[in-house]
Amino acid sequence: MNNNFIENIQSLYSDLSIEDIYPNEIGQNNDVLIVNKSLVFRFPKYKIGINQLKRETEILKYIKGTISTPIPNPIYQSFEELEPGKVFTGYHLIDGVPLWKESLIGVKRVDLVKGLAKQLVSFLVELHSISGEKASRDLKLKVRNPHEEMYNLYNKIRNKLFPFMRKDAQQEISQSFETFLNGKAFSNLDITLIHGDFGASNILWDPETSMISGIIDFGGSGLGDPAYDFAGILSSYGEDFFDMCINLYPNGQEISERVKFYKSTFALQEALHGIENGDRQAFEAGIKDYK
Repeated sequence: MNNNFIENIQSLYSDLSIEDIYPNEIGQNNDVLIVNKSLVFRFPKYKIGINQLKRETEILKYIKGTISTPIPNPIYQSFEELEPGKVFTGYHLIDGVPLWKESLIGVKRVDLVKGLAKQLVSFLVELHSISGEKASRDLKLKVRNPHEEMYNLYNKIRNKLFPFMRKDAQQEISQSFETFLNGKAFSNLDITLIHGDFGASNILWDPETSMISGIIDFGGSGLGDPAYDFAGILSSYGEDFFDMCINLYPNGQEISERVKFYKSTFALQEALHGIENGDRQAFEAGIKDYK
């Protein structure tokens, strides 16, 4: 498969000399190749991922001047033939490794942990400063209605996942969704540009300096609820670090309830992704606590 990818890159960028190439196994929706140890190329695996990559590329260009943290800058791109395997983007590799929970726990100095929290929140403040109205106008992005999205998610979970679940798990999920959807959690909602998948695998850091070195994978980016990005932090790093971050964010406490609810849906969303894309592994990982 790598050979096809290389041919497709070289057919458009014949002056790019490819000396070595290796696959990066992390991507769920994209085949990711590291070229010459310095470039990252992403090829969507599914049809749906093609539009996503196109939108992501437009968003990255749009936010480049607003965001001070290093982010991908797609200098190579192919959107001529909209077929999986033909569509790609490429950007200079951002130094750093994912900030996994174990790595964060390994940082023993409180000032360094606070520094990491501060950097992540600074990134989110910059990103969330781009209002939904402005981004919608400039990028022609569809404004997501988080209440509607959660309602639709609930319906999908009932239709597609309930048949695989224990009865008490079904009841628990129903109660959680219905309480949330009928409550007041959405009353102070500002729609902004969000990252959409703000978890450990997309947050890069330098273990030598304990500094954030970049944020990657804006495939889930779009207009939405800023609380969704904090749900990624809570899911990846747990309550203590999340509390540190949310206290640094303007009016953070006001969005906390939504953050905790979104986080509670992540495993179910993974199971849905699995069922909808024929990805057995994702389905099993997401459903395991509900069976």
